[in-house]
Amino acid sequence: MIDPKDPEGAIAEAAKRCSNWGRWGADDVQGTMNFLTPAKRAQGAKLVRRGVSFSLSQSFDADGPQKGWRRRTNPVHTMLDTGTDAVTGVQGFPHGLGGADDVIAMPLQCSTQWDGLGHIFDHGLAWNGRPAEKVVTSLGDLKTGIETVADVIAGRGVLLDVGRVLGTDGELPDGFAITEEHLTATIAAQKTEVGRGDIVLVRTGQLTRARRNGWGDYAGGPAPGLSFMTAGWLHRTEIAAIATDTWGFEVRPNEFDHAFQPLHQVAIPHIGLFLGEMWDLDALAADCAEDGIHEFWLTAAPLPITGAVGSPVNPIAVK
Repeated sequence: MIDPKDPEGAIAEAAKRCSNWGRWGADDVQGTMNFLTPAKRAQGAKLVRRGVSFSLSQSFDADGPQKGWRRRTNPVHTMLDTGTDAVTGVQGFPHGLGGADDVIAMPLQCSTQWDGLGHIFDHGLAWNGRPAEKVVTSLGDLKTGIETVADVIAGRGVLLDVGRVLGTDGELPDGFAITEEHLTATIAAQKTEVGRGDIVLVRTGQLTRARRNGWGDYAGGPAPGLSFMTAGWLHRTEIAAIATDTWGFEVRPNEFDHAFQPLHQVAIPHIGLFLGEMWDLDALAADCAEDGIHEFWLTAAPLPITGAVGSPVNPIAVK
């Protein structure tokens, strides 16, 4: 049981119980991605049967959910060269050639994204017990930059549509804490399984609601999400990564009187688990509900931005 008045104690206990520090050696930089082996990846590739594919990414544009918290803004897309430039002849190309070019400016975690292992610290310690100040500096993440997993995040994906199994009209209410019991009930209802090396996707239905009603407080406000008490499940199942359709992955408000993202504080620096947020799971979920198959090939490579502590991603699920 959670003592809502003691987040420090709960975090310390869960961190000790669920720690993977040293599991893959003192120099490890990939954390739970070590579970996603070539054999596991080959197993996932065999799940492609129909060849139908789904992008699990939200749009990267000015109409996103960000409101400026911690200087996170929606993407700003600017054209550098346009058709107008080509027609008016200002580009200077010979024989009638014209072209367009553009640039985008955005925080790396403003839309569908991965949290890297350098994203969260616990009392000044990063993944594998490294001092945070020696890991992430003004030069970026010097040890566990997102580029260290750019070639490995592809394998068996499993959708746990908790919203459809336990919610009303496919949606969980804001503040709904998804427990281990809820996850296992969803696995049983879908007649699927979750295990070592899997990339687990948890659909709550909150993004569906935000699309219907407007963004509101989607970015940082109340939301369904994983309970702090799922830390043991996240560690014990030996999954490679987990992603949700919400801004913050875990339930908000958090389950303590005064806390901020305590499950992140255990999952990233201690378990070494990669967390995905703001994934669009609706089209995939509808297809899974129709054919009853909730496993698929999933590729979700981050951009290899050297030293980044997170990355935008356009995950592709193929069934």
